[in-house]
Amino acid sequence: MNETTTKKANGAALIPFLVFIVVYLGAGIMLNAMGVEMAFYQFPSPVAALIGIVVAFIMFKGSIDEKFTIFAKGCGNENILTMCFIYLFAGAFATVAKAMGGVDATVNLGLSIIPAKYITGGMFIISAFIAVATGTSVGTISAVGPIAVATADKAGLSLPLIIAAVIGGAMFGDNLSVISDTTIAATKTQGVEMKDKFRINFLIALPAALISFVILLVVGKPETVVPLGDLSFDIVKVIPYIVVLVLALIGFNVFLTLGAGIVLAGIIGMVSGSFSFLGFAQNIYTGFTGMIEIFLLSLMIGGLSEMCSHYGGIQWMLDKIKGFVKGKTSAQIGISALVSLCDIATANNTIAIIIAGNPSREICETYEVDPRKSASFLDIWSCVFQGILPYSAQVLIACGLTAGLVSPTQLLPLLWYPYLLALFAILSLFIPFADGLIKKHPWNFKTWTPEK
Repeated sequence: MNETTTKKANGAALIPFLVFIVVYLGAGIMLNAMGVEMAFYQFPSPVAALIGIVVAFIMFKGSIDEKFTIFAKGCGNENILTMCFIYLFAGAFATVAKAMGGVDATVNLGLSIIPAKYITGGMFIISAFIAVATGTSVGTISAVGPIAVATADKAGLSLPLIIAAVIGGAMFGDNLSVISDTTIAATKTQGVEMKDKFRINFLIALPAALISFVILLVVGKPETVVPLGDLSFDIVKVIPYIVVLVLALIGFNVFLTLGAGIVLAGIIGMVSGSFSFLGFAQNIYTGFTGMIEIFLLSLMIGGLSEMCSHYGGIQWMLDKIKGFVKGKTSAQIGISALVSLCDIATANNTIAIIIAGNPSREICETYEVDPRKSASFLDIWSCVFQGILPYSAQVLIACGLTAGLVSPTQLLPLLWYPYLLALFAILSLFIPFADGLIKKHPWNFKTWTPEK
């Protein structure tokens, strides 16, 4: 997908993707207005994606075989397949752990320690900490999500709100972590040091996180006073969650982390008599099938994005943004808009940064925008949209863990952290509260290094 700069620009190539968005959101909005229960789950999202794909095959030139090759290339993209298998592993872990009683034990442990009125804010902090340590928002949501879902039910908390808190914390960590793919992509494409990008990025993200945390403490109290009843728990059944969280924190591969959780939960479940070996295998498969919709949607969006990119849609966006830039401030706005549109088109923040990286560096050189701020904006704005897109991996997997009780559009009014992050990023354009490093060590554009 980073080859888009050599392609001929073609705005019409974005039409199939727009068709998908209009069908996906439009159907849900219409059904919701008609009073249909679970409106946004009535029209399957993979079918909406399929309609966009059919439009792409009709619109674009070339033989069916040529177009399918392009589509299959997008489906087989390493990032897309990685996400898809994370979905499967996360679904299996959530299902097996719940079947052996791990969710109830973990929730009772948490409620016996933390008052219910603080749990929603606590989930935001926990998710943020794990995501900073691991560099993966998807892995964080996979690990924390099942606990959050069960806790919300037990403590009478708003399920959409607590899921939004987990997503917000995960995006905070993804944005700032030095081992995150987005941080690596942003700093490498702009030619800056991670520590310098972090220092600027942190001053923009921190106030957004603090305000989000305060809001969650205020509005995250139980909707009703729920008698908690017996809070007894078997600490052994909490171990799989502890192992998953610890392995995630020390930087273990997400597949090994979730795999270890699945095996450990299975062993405890069989020893305790919660299920047999056959039941263990069936629970794994049940977890897989629970993620089928998300799995299919991600594959289809990967293929559709590749087709839109191949036929010039992404290049058209790049050209339009670069044509808008006139000065230093508009250059920073242009970089922000560029990566935002790329993320909307690809639903993958790392790929969005890679696509927007080289054009953004050209804008920095032409209008003397400090690339340390450019790197921060690339990461910030890709995370803003990745955290609110109804078809992003983070939102889809979080909703998938609720077993259909929460739809992506229910989360939109509650995703305060991404909105506040966007607000502070905009404010930083006009009030340079994050530019201390830039003022102290201005960028030397001749040597492409900061002045000492």
